[in-house]
Parts: sequence; C-alpha cells; structure tokens
Amino acid sequence: MARTNRRLSRATRYARYAGGPDPLAAPVDLTEALDAIGEDVMAGYSPEQAMREFLRRGSKDRAGLDDLARRVAERRQELAQKHNLDGTLQEIKQLLDSAVLAERKQLARDAGLDEGDRALAEMQLDNLPASPAAAVSELNGYDWQSGAARADFEKIKDLLGREMLDQRFAGMKNALENATDDDRAAIAEMLNDLNALLDAHTRGTDTPEQFDEFMQKHADYFPENPQTIDELLDTLAQRAAAAQRMRNSMTQEQRDELDALAQQAFGSPELMQSLAQLDENLQSLRPGENWGGSERMEGQEGLGLGDGTGVFQDLADLDELSEQLSQSYNGSRLDDLDLDKLTRQLGDQATVDARALQQLEKALHESGTMKRGSDGQYKLTPKAMRALGKALLRDVAEKLSGRQGNRDLRQAGAAGDRSGATREWAFGDTEPWDVTRTITNALTRTAGEGRPTGSGIRIEIGDVEVHETEARTQACVALLVDTSFSMAMDGRWVPMKRTALALHTLITSRFRGDELQLIGFGRAAEVMQIEQLIGLDAMWEKGTNLHHSLLLANRHFRKHPTAQPVLLIVTDGEPTSHLEPNGEVYFNYPPDPVTVAYAVRELDNSMRLGAHTSFFRLGDDPGLARFIDSMARRVGGTVVAPEADDLGAAVVGSYLGSRKPGGGFGAAGSGFDELFGRSDGLWAR
Repeated sequence: MARTNRRLSRATRYARYAGGPDPLAAPVDLTEALDAIGEDVMAGYSPEQAMREFLRRGSKDRAGLDDLARRVAERRQELAQKHNLDGTLQEIKQLLDSAVLAERKQLARDAGLDEGDRALAEMQLDNLPASPAAAVSELNGYDWQSGAARADFEKIKDLLGREMLDQRFAGMKNALENATDDDRAAIAEMLNDLNALLDAHTRGTDTPEQFDEFMQKHADYFPENPQTIDELLDTLAQRAAAAQRMRNSMTQEQRDELDALAQQAFGSPELMQSLAQLDENLQSLRPGENWGGSERMEGQEGLGLGDGTGVFQDLADLDELSEQLSQSYNGSRLDDLDLDKLTRQLGDQATVDARALQQLEKALHESGTMKRGSDGQYKLTPKAMRALGKALLRDVAEKLSGRQGNRDLRQAGAAGDRSGATREWAFGDTEPWDVTRTITNALTRTAGEGRPTGSGIRIEIGDVEVHETEARTQACVALLVDTSFSMAMDGRWVPMKRTALALHTLITSRFRGDELQLIGFGRAAEVMQIEQLIGLDAMWEKGTNLHHSLLLANRHFRKHPTAQPVLLIVTDGEPTSHLEPNGEVYFNYPPDPVTVAYAVRELDNSMRLGAHTSFFRLGDDPGLARFIDSMARRVGGTVVAPEADDLGAAVVGSYLGSRKPGGGFGAAGSGFDELFGRSDGLWAR
C-alpha cells in the first residue's frame, strides 16, 4: 500500500491554472451594483440601461467596459503609430548593399582578375538602378567573385520566399531559415495539396477523410491544429485577409517593388502562382472577411511581410474587441467577449476584469434582481427594491445618528419605549431580551437542580425574560411628493425618489402595521406604487396640485379611522393648480388665491382628521417659505428646509418622531389672510 502511495505521489504534477473563473475569487457582490443601478433607475434610466451603465463604469475595485475599451483603443493606436510597412524592402536593400560592397572589395584586391573584366564588373555595380527590385533582377545573372557577396544575394531570394509564406502561415519565416531544396519541395507539395482540398471543398466534393489525410501529411505546417476543414479555412482566411489589408495599406511604389521581387522568391515563380491560387480560393470561400481594409502606418519601426501580417491580425482582433466591448448591437451580452483575444492583446489582468463583469452581469440576471415585464422590458424586482431600500435606509441612519446622538434605525420602531419592567418571554414576542435577568434565572435554576459549579450554564426557554414596552399606536402615513418640472430642473428628482423608497422600506420592514400611501402631485395628483414612483421619468409639465394630493391623502386617512394620521409633504413650489368640482384641473401662475384656498381647505380637513403634518420645503424662494410657514402654523405642523441630500433623513426622522407615544405638534395661528391680503373668509370654506 505504501509503495502504491509513493508511486501516485511521484506521478503528481502541478501546473499554472488556466481557463475558467478564478477558483479563489470572492463571490460576486451585487451590493455596489444594485446601489448604482438603483440610482440610475431613479434618475430615469431603464433597469437594463442602468445595468449597462454600471458595467461600462465598473466598480471601485474592477475596471469597467469603458476602461477596457480605452485600453484597446490605446493598444491599436500604439501599433499603428509604431510601425511602417517597408521592413522587408529595407532588409532587402541592406542585403543588396552588403553584397555590392563585398563584391567591390573583392574586385579591388583580386590581382589575378583580367582588367577588362574588372572594369566591366565595376561599371555594372556602379550603374545599378535605385529600385531594389530592378537591381536584384539585373544582378540575377551576375558572376559573383566574392563568396560572401553571393551568399548575401542568395539570402534575398530566400528572405522573400520565407516572408511570402510567413504572410499565409504564421511562423514559416523562422521555420524555413536555411531551407534546403527538399524543404522547398515539401512546401510546394503542401500548397498543391491544400489548393486541391480547397478546390474540392468549393465544388462540394471533399470528404472528411480527405481532410484527415491532408492533416496527417502536413500537420507540422498548422500549429493551430484545426479539427475540421472549416476551422482550417477560418485560420487561413483570417491571416490571408490581414495580409491583403497590409498590401492595401502600402504605397503603390511599395506594392510594385514587392510584386517585382516576389518573382525571385526561392527562385521559383511557381511559388507565387500557388500562393495566388490559395488567396483566390480563400476569398471565394470566406467573402465575409475584411479583404478591402487599410491602415495608415507611419511609425519608425519597419515591419516585414510576415510580422506585418501578424500586426494586421492584431488590429483586426482589437477592432473585434472594441465592437464587443461597445455592447451596442442588438442582443449584446458580455458572454460575447472573446477572452482569449483579450488576453493576447491586453494581458491577464484585463481578462480577470472582463470575467468579473461577465459574472456580475450573469448574477444580476439570475439573482432575481431584474425581470422582464409584459412589455418585454426589464424591471427591478421587489427583491431588488427591498435591497436598494435597505441601502438607502442605512444611509439615512448614518445621517440621523450624526444629528440625533447615534440613533440606530435598526432598533427604532421594533417596539415601543421601554416601561422599565420585564416579563417571561412568550411565543411571538419581538421585544429585546433582558440579558441580566435571563442569565440570573438560568444560574438559579441550575443551582436548584443540584448541578456542580463549573459544569456550565444552559439557558432554557423558561429562563428568558424580555423588556416590556409601551404599546404603539398604528399610523396611517401619506407621503406627498412634488413631481412638478421644477423638481427635475433643480436636481431634486432623485433625492425625492430616494426619500420615498427609504420611508417605504422602513415602514414595510419595521412598522408593518402602519399604512403608507405614496402620492405624487404635479399638474394633477396620483396614488403611486413604489415601483411606479421609482421608475417615473422626469415630468416637464408645469403645475403643483397640492389640493388634489391632499384630497387623496384625506381619503387614505378616512379608510383607517383607528390609525394615527401622519401627513408628510415634500415640495419646492406654491400651489399653482387645483381640482375643479367637475374633475377638471385648473392651472395658473402666479398662484391664484382660489387655488391656494382649495389647498388650505383640504389641509384643514387633514387637521380635523387628527393628522400630524410636516412640510419639507426645498429651495430658498422667499414666497414659498412664507406660504409653507403659514400653512404649518395654521395646522400646528412643522417645517423642515433640508438640503436635497438630507431630505431622506429629514422625512424618516419626522415620521419616527410622529410615532412616539404622546408625540405631536403644537398648534399655531394661520396668517393666510395677511399673506394673501384677503379678509373674506375664503380659507374657512
């Protein structure tokens, strides 16, 4: 057995992890994403748009799509500005210059050479054309005296052949360095067999066996290891298209030079014929590749034909990644992102960031955060609304604790104020434990059972005592939020929604017995569900119909006659519209005294129903301040003038204060007649 274990141990191998998500990565945290998505939804984005925006921006710890797209664009610009396309021509020119120089030296020191032959050779070298292609063609039959010069000249033909092949088959330039005649013959045979296979595929007469036979014979030329003829075609066509785009990007002079030089490649015109046939087959079989594009390459570093084709493939990969990262096409998903190409172009960290975004997108779709409605559009689910509301409530709690002596909303409202007495726990109790009395009961019981000291204490149900609290009355809450155009224009739209959601979350999670109604009022008023209010687009219609919203609030109060009415009004403008007896909406600016009178009458009705009223005045308009102050004095309400960012804390704090036993607001005079210069008793109607 021991021998077997040792044998298994010796067979163990370790390698770098590759592929798939990081097995040690932390689970996807949706908190930050949900907060950001919720903010955008409240600002008017659809949930789908909001999710896309978050993925574009990224999180605090992860790059987003925009950052990855920026790096892709920078990488592309770097490649285009770094290189130029005359690398092969420059290399040929250097070999040609080296051969000519070596030959001149040999002619100068070769004493046995006939003077007439020397003069003729020097004249031929002196009068070579400036064009490298023409010079190579003229020297093709030259009788070289220098062995080194002859070797350099032969390298030109060898270089051209390797570069031409490297354009179509990556890595061929290095593989065929110092190629023999047998190597060249093998290349020619492979090209002939490949063109025959592609011809058969074009006609539809090829078979899997024919492909397998080809790969068994020529597999060494295809390190990509294609498994089907389509995979082979994709690989070859992508590189051939890149080679064509490189050619398109050259100047006409460069193309003419290379065309003329290509006939000298390996000293075999047949090679060029085979490559031309290959290109023709590939363009016919893969017309969807980009065969017509071009680039401006004006850098300092020259590219050979093979390396340049690789760069143009990189550019094509970067263009594809840019489109994938844009997510601008129909049905786009982050799963479309080619992580292998991203790794090749930007490195491992970019792939880690992209994979994290993919997982986040998948989690948002699968976690119940969003669902498609009947109209096909994504909507935030109740689960997402609760999570977002809790986050907003935490923010409100932090602001309240800073102003009210570390008050914790998690404790507020769980029960009434403590009476000072305790009692035995009963099923259904939610009051906090009296820990001291509970442990004392357990100790007393343990000692009475005669158990030895030091044997530990075990608390049983009968030991538990809880703090008694004063009974809380049920509240009937109406939150009236101004949805007029000025709220959106002055940047108060999102704070208004955040306030509504925070209060809704508090009541539905901590004060389930309370009845909350959300009422939005612009030119007219409307009772809204929280999902409707959160998804409400900015409304640019003028009108502030406080009268209509108070009518709806009072109707809500009358439906719950045993509950304590709590009226919370958020507005940034005086009433400018009201509901006529026939149901039509009347609007006028500046405020019509009749409109104000209708609003005051309904506010008086709220007071007679016993409502605790709080006004939350947004903005510094003096007229609005006088109006709100007068309204509050009339009904014994309070006025709070918070900054927009503090609105949520102000409203929640007011609601909590109104629920305290004995809580309420002092009464005061009205002052409306003085404010509007009326003395006809209109306000009392």
